[in-house]
Amino acid sequence: MDSSVMVFAPAPQLTVTIEQQADSVELHVHPGSQGIWQARMVAALGVPVTLCVAAGGETGDIIVRLLQQEDVRVRAVARASDSGWYVHDRRDGNRTAIAEHPGAPLLRHDLDELYTTTLTEGLKATVSILSGAAGTEVVDADVYRRLAADLRTHGGKVVADLSGDNLTAVLAGGVSFLKVSHEELIDDGRAANDSVAELVKAAHALREEGADAVLISRADEAAIALIEDEALAVELPALQVVDHRGAGDSMTAGVASVLARGGDLRDALRTGAAAGALNVTRHGLGTGRGEAVAQLIERVQLRPLDA
Repeated sequence: MDSSVMVFAPAPQLTVTIEQQADSVELHVHPGSQGIWQARMVAALGVPVTLCVAAGGETGDIIVRLLQQEDVRVRAVARASDSGWYVHDRRDGNRTAIAEHPGAPLLRHDLDELYTTTLTEGLKATVSILSGAAGTEVVDADVYRRLAADLRTHGGKVVADLSGDNLTAVLAGGVSFLKVSHEELIDDGRAANDSVAELVKAAHALREEGADAVLISRADEAAIALIEDEALAVELPALQVVDHRGAGDSMTAGVASVLARGGDLRDALRTGAAAGALNVTRHGLGTGRGEAVAQLIERVQLRPLDA
């Protein structure tokens, strides 16, 4: 089997962003979602990637056409309802939501077709990334349990970047590598606070629940990883931040890219940290160059945490 990654991005959105550059106002229109940003970074790191999505309505038509311009292979399933979208204004340097819609819940027939397509592509891939949707109601959480279980049963590696009910469901199916943010752990009641001790405790609980390895991102703080029973601080290279959004998705993509090539978990952590650090220097989410990530990998430090 050739090294490749499948990304499950069930409900992409059409993203419209207004920005100010000097005296000019710019309008940027792109396909967006956690899974799309992950797929972009996987492709930038030189690993073939297939993106499985469901899209519908006029918004969905535009999303699919724009995705065909990306450096990824797209398997799009037509959905009965319209895809989601958002319009953000960044002219003052902040991100202000003007209007947004996550999309209607996927109907049963749409989910069946998307599941079959995703399972087919996941069985061909070395690694599958399971990503979430903008709204928690868009995709039934049990889809993540079923996908994780089916892919793992047939020898695939599953990387997940989820929270809430979706996280609980995917853990029940079992995952090879889980990435989650410390804010999500606190919001889900899986960590009482953001202290290192509490987050390491939460990481151990996630392993017991079904994750082989865990990476907890902490914004501009060192990430925390748990490999087997060893807790590590993953210290990212310090770079000037343009936009912190998408850094965690790039971390997930970096990890998946190394695992797809048969690399070990420590190399995967370093690559994920480097990809996440690079992403914050750019306006585009999930963007970057593999050569820059390669330079930053050498500057990532893995430090054992005290028990």
